Amino acid sequence: MNFPLGNTGILSGLVLGLIFGVVLENAGFGTPCKTTAQLQFKDWTVFKVMFTAIIVAAIGLYTLQALGVVALSNLFVPSVYFWGTLIGGVGVGIGMAVGGYCPGTSMASLFSGRIDALFFLVGIGLGTIVFDLLYPLIGHIVYAQTGPDAWTLPQLLHLPGWAVLALLTAVLVSVGYLTRAKQSPASPSRSVESPLTIAIKQS
Repeated sequence: MNFPLGNTGILSGLVLGLIFGVVLENAGFGTPCKTTAQLQFKDWTVFKVMFTAIIVAAIGLYTLQALGVVALSNLFVPSVYFWGTLIGGVGVGIGMAVGGYCPGTSMASLFSGRIDALFFLVGIGLGTIVFDLLYPLIGHIVYAQTGPDAWTLPQLLHLPGWAVLALLTAVLVSVGYLTRAKQSPASPSRSVESPLTIAIKQS
């Protein structure tokens, strides 16, 4: 099998990461205004771009399975840990609201020249270290409540894969239709900035 499907090393990671970064930057995710505005339900670009990426990836994956290129048994499907997902989701959500970035967009923003993204990445590193230090104390909470073991969404909903893809596509189209009138270009003076960016500008 040829690159990139047969290459799981650093080269494929760099190439795919570079492509992903370019897509993020072109979508406007190099500024924290996009993420902050999404969390305030004022700009749905983040949802539309990421949800579209999920659907495209899912269609590609199912197509590769149908062609016999990829076997479902060879894919890693993580189990759901309710408390770990809840605590982690809240923590990441707070970080995105304060910083205006997620880990991926912060890297794209840093290489676009935004200094506030560097502070965000430092925060990610410090948070990872703190979690590692506290893990012996909180590890049992993270894995306290386990959900379905390695189930995919079609298995969980007891639906065929095509039906789930159709349902997700309908959600994306519906959100796009309902938010189309709200997607008016905002002037730079009205852009929604994250608290982290505001604090850096005022310092």
